[in-house]
Amino acid sequence: MIVYPDSYYAASANREVDYPALAESLTADICVVGGGYSGLATAIALQEKGYQVVLLEGAKIGYGASGRNGGQLVNSFSRDIDHIEKHYGLQTAEALGGMAFEGADCIRDLIKRYNIDCDYKQGGFFAAFTDKQLKGLEQKQKLWQHYGNDKLTLVDQSSIKNIVDTNAYVGGLVDEHCGHIHPLKLALGEAAALVKIGGKVFEQSKVLNIEELKASNDKTVIVKTAQGQVTAKKLVLAGNAYMGNLQPELAKKSMPCGTQIVTTEILPAALAQSLIPSQYCVEDVNYKLDYYRITADNRLLFGGGVTYGGGDPASIESFLKPHMDKIFPAMKDYKIDYAWGGDFLLTLNRLPQLGRIGENIYYTQGYSGHGVNTSHLAGKLLAEAIHGDSSRFDVFAQLPHYNFPGGRLFRVPAVIMGAWYYGLRDKLGL
Repeated sequence: MIVYPDSYYAASANREVDYPALAESLTADICVVGGGYSGLATAIALQEKGYQVVLLEGAKIGYGASGRNGGQLVNSFSRDIDHIEKHYGLQTAEALGGMAFEGADCIRDLIKRYNIDCDYKQGGFFAAFTDKQLKGLEQKQKLWQHYGNDKLTLVDQSSIKNIVDTNAYVGGLVDEHCGHIHPLKLALGEAAALVKIGGKVFEQSKVLNIEELKASNDKTVIVKTAQGQVTAKKLVLAGNAYMGNLQPELAKKSMPCGTQIVTTEILPAALAQSLIPSQYCVEDVNYKLDYYRITADNRLLFGGGVTYGGGDPASIESFLKPHMDKIFPAMKDYKIDYAWGGDFLLTLNRLPQLGRIGENIYYTQGYSGHGVNTSHLAGKLLAEAIHGDSSRFDVFAQLPHYNFPGGRLFRVPAVIMGAWYYGLRDKLGL
């Protein structure tokens, strides 16, 4: 049996339900593979539209990135809208820009409609170390305002201490449209919501084989696990970095990358409040960025770094603690209670991959570090497409995506070299 990693989230989620492993043959309208945000958001949206949905998770609900991430509802995509316009044209940029802030609204809507207790707090802050970075945030403010985000405020160094108590930054951008959550609580709440409206959820049910049947007009997909199978009209693949090689053509277009998080012991309430008076989540704008926030029980949660190819460094605490202490020198006297890592899925162009394989297999993957919001948007778009309106889904599906050159043997070193270059630019302030 696969269990959760030893994370703060797993220790504090108060999980009350264990879903059974699939041990029978079922028939459904839709089979969804993956019990993270992508699969859950898709399954809920389709079940709400009247489809009978079965969701299969190979481990536990939220076992992958959805239950391990920084918990920040970050808007837009890993490549922002100006980059999309430059490389893919104004029409595509306008279409994607119109969806760039929808994911956070999808999450808030689910929280409200299904009464999901996931420690939601509103607001986030993008922090700049240099004047050049601050200028970039000023441009981001104008860009995002153009696409409808009117909840942005640029701040200079004189106002920083009202947001976060550090001398590290020269300014930043407040985004009241984003926020932060306990990610595993959100995933578990979404699974409960799916079951409440009639969907079926199975854990410890790794998919071993997919078989398409194309007899006359009755095209179906048979999804097999070790002890059971699901026969469905449509299949959604939503395993992301934890799907393995189930569909080799998707694996070639992406690469798992690891990120790490530490969480301190419980801090005195006054200290926790003083570190981030705004109660926002914070992330800097370096290429290899750090991100952090205060949890509901007054811990400092701090994450960052990237390990290309997935996995964790030898000591997560030794890797991240110096970053934390640089931002908050007072943290040198407080111990780390939890340290864990998890993988997200990187694409070559850092844009999400949504598409179809044949007529009745759909997929979504590769949010490249922006998965909390974008996965929920993707779930909504997949449901729209399967229900008959693929107009918004097709904007993503038509984006060109390429295999990483040279296969896995060469793609990791190539990406590391690129990351080293941009990391050096961060350090030099270029």
